[in-house]
Amino acid sequence: MKKKIAALAIASALVLGMSACSNSGSSNNSGANAEVNAKVDAALAELSGKVLSLGPNGEAPQPFDTTTLTDAEVAKIQAGKFKAAIVMHYAGNDWSTAQVAGLKSEFERLGIQVVATTDANFKPEQQVSDIETVLALKPDLIVSIPTDPVATKDAYAKASAAGVKLVFMDNVPSGFVGGKDYVSVVSADNKGNGVVSAHLLAKALGGQGKIGLVFHDADFFVTKQRYEGFKETIAQYPGIEIVEEKGIGGPDFAGDAQAAATAILTKHPDLAGIWGVWDVPAEGIMAAAREAGRTDLKIATEDLGTNVAIALAKNELIVGLGAQSPFDQGVAEARLGAASLIGKANIPNFVALGALPVTHDNVLEAWKQVYHVDAPASISGVYKK
Repeated sequence: MKKKIAALAIASALVLGMSACSNSGSSNNSGANAEVNAKVDAALAELSGKVLSLGPNGEAPQPFDTTTLTDAEVAKIQAGKFKAAIVMHYAGNDWSTAQVAGLKSEFERLGIQVVATTDANFKPEQQVSDIETVLALKPDLIVSIPTDPVATKDAYAKASAAGVKLVFMDNVPSGFVGGKDYVSVVSADNKGNGVVSAHLLAKALGGQGKIGLVFHDADFFVTKQRYEGFKETIAQYPGIEIVEEKGIGGPDFAGDAQAAATAILTKHPDLAGIWGVWDVPAEGIMAAAREAGRTDLKIATEDLGTNVAIALAKNELIVGLGAQSPFDQGVAEARLGAASLIGKANIPNFVALGALPVTHDNVLEAWKQVYHVDAPASISGVYKK
């Protein structure tokens, strides 16, 4: 608990200290820029410690601390010899890796055996097959994130009907109700992350310029929240104009985003910035910018992945992002699922962790807060002081 409080304190300090951060290439220190900077810093300070997102069914967010288990509860869970499966939408990126690491770390502490970890490569039909395969292993609990809330609904319903407890990351199957069809859903403040990225992009642009958006063109609850949070917030800066938006569906999100960004840059050679819905699409946007010789482009995104962290450390292209806490989210998911297995009452249906603003100035500290380890040499070794 003390570590969590300390982390939140660090986050607040980082936000309040952002008035000293660079504009990643903007050298205009006019009164207009100072006004934008002050507006951004005040907005981020106001957001610190808050969660803007509601749950999939409008639930009020509950904090990480509500997932805490007592010593007696832990002992009861350990005595149960329970089994769990982790059914991912796709793997291989830093967010998924950290989620799984948090889950496995807490499951090990609780004495719960992980019998399977699957990767659907963002294909609903593959995830349906993964769920059916996992059910044959007779887990007591499945922790998962649906690739498609409609296409996967029946498979999750089958698991629930078989008595398997369900805990979700971010997204839930269509029509599912917390406390009835599933135990709980754990998420970042995705709307808050969209808000953060909008403010940081506005600051980098000095409140002026044309921008493009690369969004997730799918019925995916959390990415829609990011998009809504970004658009609502960027509208507060009348000098910034969204001139083009392009959706991507994956599974090659980096490649799709690169193609989308290339098209936007070609059509709008005076474009000042682009927003990408998470770090993997942002990697594609960076590739498009480099290919077009637009190293001056300002890019904002969400999620602190390795490649965007390297760009932040170098002070190149990426000007800021809103970060999740995927390791802690995994810990919370494991605890909530375990609590349901011993019949604990009053389990929160929606738990959300606040957005962390990340810029060049605090990327190394943010990495440690997000992943619970020091930034690797690939990031710390290229940090431009």
